[in-house]
Amino acid sequence: MVTELEMMKERFAKLLLGEDMSGSGKGVCTAVTVSNSITNLYATVFGQNLRLEPLNPEKKALWKREMNCLLSVCNYIVEFTPKSQNLGNGAAVKIMESRQRSDIYINLPALRKLDAMLIEILDSFEDREFWYAEQGSMSSNSSRTGSFRRVVKRSDEKWWVPVPCVPPSGLSEKARKHLRHKRDCANQIHKAAMAINSSVLAEMEIPDSYLASLPKSGRASIRDPIYRLMYTAEKFSPERLLDCLDIASEHEALELADRVEASMYTWRRKACISHSKSWGMVKDLMSDVDRSDKNHMLAERAESLLIALKQRYPELAQTSLDTCKIQYNRVGKKAICAFFFQ
Repeated sequence: MVTELEMMKERFAKLLLGEDMSGSGKGVCTAVTVSNSITNLYATVFGQNLRLEPLNPEKKALWKREMNCLLSVCNYIVEFTPKSQNLGNGAAVKIMESRQRSDIYINLPALRKLDAMLIEILDSFEDREFWYAEQGSMSSNSSRTGSFRRVVKRSDEKWWVPVPCVPPSGLSEKARKHLRHKRDCANQIHKAAMAINSSVLAEMEIPDSYLASLPKSGRASIRDPIYRLMYTAEKFSPERLLDCLDIASEHEALELADRVEASMYTWRRKACISHSKSWGMVKDLMSDVDRSDKNHMLAERAESLLIALKQRYPELAQTSLDTCKIQYNRVGKKAICAFFFQ
């Protein structure tokens, strides 16, 4: 009990001080504090969890306890909605009642459910036919079945990853079916979490700091070769354009995504300015802007290219805009995004 009380005191202090333990008033905002705490908790609990096996009971309890504590702030993020109430004399009056903000009310329970499903997947591997051996020390496990073989050959770049091993006869059909089923379940959970995250990010306002950093020229941002393919094509195909590019790694794909996204908003801004629209219109779908406008056409093609790029690289990290949105937006949305990205 004393330990939990001390933990609560520490969490409360970091929240008030914005992680600035010097007390100088230079701490980050509450939203960043909550997000960083969730990220650090994930690293503590799951950072070394590289095996298909049940989570350590102590770590599982730590994850549930501290996540409940960190996400409890969302219980007090409310919005006011009108409600009809009948008085004693039969008259109906309108009153305002508070309820949890709609985005949190919808998305947070869904993420909690997905989190529980992932824990259940790990728990389902308590009795398994395969086991793990650390790289270079597999002899310690050889007594388990008398013999073993490696299923996956690790490269030197991932020397820390434990090697899965199976009996000489391989896995039984039951074990194979179980692995395939849990893999499919995990993929569906990932897709659901991605959809929630995309929805939350789309609803976030674009921070002024990002808008101020946009390049003056969309063409310069994506560079001439890509610009010519986008502008001159009569029927634009983002998939075909990606096939023409030599993207060797996800790092290069993320760099391209940042440049394409910046160009998209640069062209949207120019389309709004050329039609005497306010800069605020850039944050909308620009439905009132002339679709034959060159900048509008390029913005649409850049958007389709960005979508195709993210579909081709589903594990792509956050773009600069996503990171900026998470950093500067509200507590509830930041908590949801931090929960997703773990």
